[in-house]
Amino acid sequence: MRELLQQTTSLWNVSLFVIAAVVLLLVVLGFVTYAIYFERKVIGWMQLRIGPNRVGPLGLLQTVADVAKLLLKEDTRPKHADKALFALAPVLAYAPSFAVLAIMPFTDKIQFADIGIGVLYYVALSGITVLGVITAGWASNNKYSLIGGLRAAAQMISYEVPLVMSIVGVVLLTGSMNLREIVEAQTDMWNIIPQFLGFVVFIIAAQAELNRSPFDLPEAESELVAGYHVEYSGFRFAMFMLSEYVYMFGMGSLVTILFLGGWLPIHPALGFIPGIVWFILKFSLYVFFQFWVRATMPRLRVDQLMSFAWKCLLPLALFNILLTAVVISYQHGMFQ
Repeated sequence: MRELLQQTTSLWNVSLFVIAAVVLLLVVLGFVTYAIYFERKVIGWMQLRIGPNRVGPLGLLQTVADVAKLLLKEDTRPKHADKALFALAPVLAYAPSFAVLAIMPFTDKIQFADIGIGVLYYVALSGITVLGVITAGWASNNKYSLIGGLRAAAQMISYEVPLVMSIVGVVLLTGSMNLREIVEAQTDMWNIIPQFLGFVVFIIAAQAELNRSPFDLPEAESELVAGYHVEYSGFRFAMFMLSEYVYMFGMGSLVTILFLGGWLPIHPALGFIPGIVWFILKFSLYVFFQFWVRATMPRLRVDQLMSFAWKCLLPLALFNILLTAVVISYQHGMFQ
């Protein structure tokens, strides 16, 4: 009887996690669908254009129609492509982008897994996407795809270094890599104030990690067309695009947690507003910033892109770590 009860409890727990994962997936897919719509609308507004306005009321079903078109398109593959790696690459690109959401604390009660090394988990898992990008470029048997894959990998690896370094200051202040503890440590002051330099480095490096403007060099129409995924069509192409916007969801959540106080209100007097509302507002501000940058900034050259990472962002990130360590040491009286 006891064994049957334990099996029933375990089955219930597994079912609960599966249901929660499906709900999160639906939320993310909804975000992706309408993030694309609002991106086109915001950019149209900034550039004095109309944007989607035909399919559905106010054009709200335009992205739904685009997704349906992608799903119904023929799945083509180059004749001499590596079949196994060609099929595996989109999965390698997308799977980590969704898996990193497991450790995001959206409120003090909404979180899938509360692990002590949440920051390290995000960094380690998101790095797997680079393998998907390189694999796509190599398996396509196309020079443009290969060059685009190598360029994208070089960009993502280069900017991952200052991205991680910019988080170290937050970890030093908090004394923990647990994302929930990092949010709770910002009760009196959000990290964006003492870690403003780290925040700036993080935001810029995140743009490059997401391959967003002005760092969208993997998709350079003048020399590489669509880059590493130029040979992909239909659902496989959609998976690459999906991974980019899911990473935007993950990066927006991470920025909110690390620097903007997560679900905490801007003032204790506003604590009656639910934490999830605060999280969504801060998250939406970051997403709007992404759209704003894309609408206003031109694309950099690839040599400028790499020089900026190693000669500017990395020294600033190291300086931020040094400055944070000195301030913390002074506060603990180590210089007396």
